[in-house]
Amino acid sequence: MLYFDQLTLRRGSKLLFENATLTIHAGDKLGITGANGCGKSSLFGLVLGQLEEDSGRFRIDKGTIIAHVAQETPALPISAIRYIMQGDAELSQLEADIQAAEQHGHGDALARLHERMAAIDGYAAPARAARLMHGLGFASGEEEHAVASFSGGWRMRLNLARALMCRSDLLLLDEPTNHLDLEAVIWLEKWLRNYQGAMLLISHDRDFLDRCVTHIAHIEQQRFNLYTGNYSAFEQIRTEQLAQQQAAHERQQSQIEHMNSYINRFKAKASKARQAQSRIKALERMQLIAPAHVDSPFSFSFSYPGAVPNPLLRLHKASAGYDGRMILKDTSFNLLPGERIGLLGPNGAGKSTLIKLLAGELAPVSGGREAAKELRIGYFAQHQLEQLHDELTPLQHLQMLDDQLGEKNARLYLGGFAFHGDMATSPVAPLSGGEKARLVLAMLVYQRPNLLLLDEPTNHLDLDMRHALCMALQDFEGAMILVSHDRHLLRSVCDELVLVADGSATPFQGDLEDYGRWLMSTRDAQETTDTAANQPSRQQERRNRADMRKALQPLRSRIKKLESDMEKLHRRKEELDLQLADPALYDGSQVELQKKLAIESGQLNQKIDASEAIWLEACEELELAEQESQ
Repeated sequence: MLYFDQLTLRRGSKLLFENATLTIHAGDKLGITGANGCGKSSLFGLVLGQLEEDSGRFRIDKGTIIAHVAQETPALPISAIRYIMQGDAELSQLEADIQAAEQHGHGDALARLHERMAAIDGYAAPARAARLMHGLGFASGEEEHAVASFSGGWRMRLNLARALMCRSDLLLLDEPTNHLDLEAVIWLEKWLRNYQGAMLLISHDRDFLDRCVTHIAHIEQQRFNLYTGNYSAFEQIRTEQLAQQQAAHERQQSQIEHMNSYINRFKAKASKARQAQSRIKALERMQLIAPAHVDSPFSFSFSYPGAVPNPLLRLHKASAGYDGRMILKDTSFNLLPGERIGLLGPNGAGKSTLIKLLAGELAPVSGGREAAKELRIGYFAQHQLEQLHDELTPLQHLQMLDDQLGEKNARLYLGGFAFHGDMATSPVAPLSGGEKARLVLAMLVYQRPNLLLLDEPTNHLDLDMRHALCMALQDFEGAMILVSHDRHLLRSVCDELVLVADGSATPFQGDLEDYGRWLMSTRDAQETTDTAANQPSRQQERRNRADMRKALQPLRSRIKKLESDMEKLHRRKEELDLQLADPALYDGSQVELQKKLAIESGQLNQKIDASEAIWLEACEELELAEQESQ
């Protein structure tokens, strides 16, 4: 399906791939991994025809239909469900062609178009688009809302649904979970496991990769390295390879040292010069084995928070919400030293509301919030990325927290978050989402909190940074509350789970796998309820069908009469044709009869053509009415 043969690709002066070779077959599901900047997104650009190879060859099987997620969504006035349905290009073209055929009265073309529409299950497209919306977290009733009415994050979900709507042979997904909550992530995993085409997936979510891919294509040293299995299998194989690589490197370094020692000792001696030159050439030919750099580029930890008060924070029958709508009702919550809690709950149930209430960013409508005097909160939320000062540098942001901090120590600290050299002293405006998230985390860690409130801290972070954050949180000695769709992080750093649902927060008895099953069963039950509410009873359905038959009976009777009339016309036409075929008619004695029969035959042909046109139009009208009633 996809063929990369000795491929070389550059972006500007940077070499991304050199003589890279890879074949991707129909149905393969590949996770694309590698360090930031290694060329993962550029690989997608090449497949989509946005980039061209510098040398080598890339080709794709002819006729391959590719689906990918658009990065921008204009503020369109069309409905969300219509926008999603446009992801199926053939469906959109068929709808336009049918409308044109109806306007021009092209009956034969219309019949063929309806036949094709049925073949691609086009009449069920609105229901399919609605299921995609609901699966990705949209509420019932939002299908007809204008695209322009949704925020940026929700428009990205619309773009994802639009890509899934396409009946594609190849699906390209670049960080599809960044704007999703855990409920939508679990639904998407299930959808992707059932997807029949090939898939290339860029993701920094280990659990998501584990559940969705069958191979890992790891980009390293400008090459593709293909591994069979999911991300965990790749990680194990990679660890073994790195250990072997390091041992081979050390052996080679020992050999090089021995050869250099021989050269240095004997190259000046005439009797040994030939052997020395031979070793010099051997060294030049030797392919050096790169040392295994297995350490993450990030290195940081939370400082000892000092005394941790007991309790840290307390909510007493607190209620909170927005615009008069209560999200949490009479919620009581005691946070003790050392507690490490993961918040679970469906989209919109109130996880972020509870975090804001605990952080003091949202005042309770009723009830109370009591905080210990020594409480120091480290709060991470996505909106904080937007509150960075674009014109200031990472160094200046850090010095805003501590005006006594010198540049040398500030640079040393920021280096642990991969802000090196000019990056530490350049304005933050052009930084990526992941780089801004690292800066916010750096500022949070520097303040030595004794309570961490983290609302989706891993969005935009790569695997190395997620690993470093996971290690740092495991060593954190304060209390912590975490909302995340990254199940590996939740599983690694949280000791207990709390379910936020139905306006309250209660301990969840089970693990993340149990929670996934609970989510799916809750969703299925809701869909069953919605279906039952929206669909009429069987008795009502029978009445509706009977009413429809009754309503269509005049049209059926009309069609039957037209068919009877046409049969009479055709019989008369056959009689005329027999008379006109008689040679005696043309012996000159029956000129008037000959003329009369010819005129009647011409008129009869016109009547037959008109009747057939009326009959065809009536049949199409009946077909459309029957389809609408189904």
